[in-house]
Amino acid sequence: MGFFNFSKTKEKKEALPWEKVTSVEQINEILRNVGETPILLFKHSTRCSISSMALNAFERNWSNEVNCKLFFIDLLKHRDVSNEIATLTGIMHQSPQCIVVNGSEIVYDATHTAIDARRIESILRKS
Repeated sequence: MGFFNFSKTKEKKEALPWEKVTSVEQINEILRNVGETPILLFKHSTRCSISSMALNAFERNWSNEVNCKLFFIDLLKHRDVSNEIATLTGIMHQSPQCIVVNGSEIVYDATHTAIDARRIESILRKS
């Protein structure tokens, strides 16, 4: 018997229900129809280690306890979508970046290591 018990397996967290945004038309439709359910836009560069760390931290800490639609933008494939988001929201493009819209109001935006899933959930619980 050793110090480590390798027979125990960590319970794997269920993958988040990301919806991929792949076109300018799709992001326009999403932002036009926010309605009562808040939306979260996560811009991610698949070649950037900082972006990967921010995404992993977000996914690890997001509890899915608030009603929010999660949208994922792959910046290497869809930079035009990110540019459209910047135009429509007035928030300068960065990567990684997270923007949360509730109704017609932007209630959260952050970049890099400042992206905080628990803070977002706290904000949305108060809304």
